[in-house]
Amino acid sequence: MLPIPYETQMIATNGVHLHTVLAGDPNGEPIVFLHGFPDFWYGWHNQIPFFAERGYRVIVPDQRGYNLSDKPSDVLAYRINTLATDVKGLIDVLGYDRVHLVGHDWGAAVAWWVATMYPERLKTLNILNVPYPTVMMKQLQSGDLSQLLKSWYMFFFQIPGLPEALISADGYARMGEVLRRTSNPGSFSDEDIARYREAWAQPGAMTASMNWYRAMFRSAREASQTAKQNALDSGKKIQTPTLILWGEKDQFLGTAVARASLNVVEQGELVFFPKSTHWIQHDEPDDVNKYLLEWITSDHHSA
Repeated sequence: MLPIPYETQMIATNGVHLHTVLAGDPNGEPIVFLHGFPDFWYGWHNQIPFFAERGYRVIVPDQRGYNLSDKPSDVLAYRINTLATDVKGLIDVLGYDRVHLVGHDWGAAVAWWVATMYPERLKTLNILNVPYPTVMMKQLQSGDLSQLLKSWYMFFFQIPGLPEALISADGYARMGEVLRRTSNPGSFSDEDIARYREAWAQPGAMTASMNWYRAMFRSAREASQTAKQNALDSGKKIQTPTLILWGEKDQFLGTAVARASLNVVEQGELVFFPKSTHWIQHDEPDDVNKYLLEWITSDHHSA
């Protein structure tokens, strides 16, 4: 259990209900954390107490398709424009004009997209180990062999039904092994894995999480058009002050896409963690928390 009190709400946004954990001072400055695959809200259990104890209002949804949140059956219900609008709606319902936004993995992709579509809603953008979405697609389309080899699973996930069947075998034992094999020793405890297996076993959750990847390929053109509409492909950059934290031992993503993503922002900082894997907030939670706190409390976003 988390060492602090927290509450949960089912929050209606953009046609779905998102199971959301809230902690800290209800009147505190809001900070929203977005998890990725195969995570759920608990993936931020090292960050929630840290920021709650410092007076922030910590908001951590299970994104659509995950754990206890709604799981639409249509693949295109998981395209990135829709996922970003979920977050904007969550901010609306909770009554905030602007928030600090933190994302890891797919949650980072969604966070990037919130900054693209709804920049006026963000104070800071904080990205962990995922590049700007069109940077990733261009890298794959360019035939970069190194990144293609790292991203092989994305193509495997396009097969209907088969990935879910293999992943769910033996009580999701393989998925637990993947988390441990691709992270630093001790980053995921037995209790952590047990919590994850319970979340993965929620009816429809694994297919829904696969649908994020399926929608990515089917809606790539839409994402490119959204980027162009926001002028990102014609020189304009994201104006939200952006921190990128990147574990160099990431087995899924190379450092080149991190550097390319920094070029998308007007004001940003890229910090490499030489000893961290893709699961950076699990591998080095204290340092991740320190960098996040320094970024969101600095005066670069005070205007």
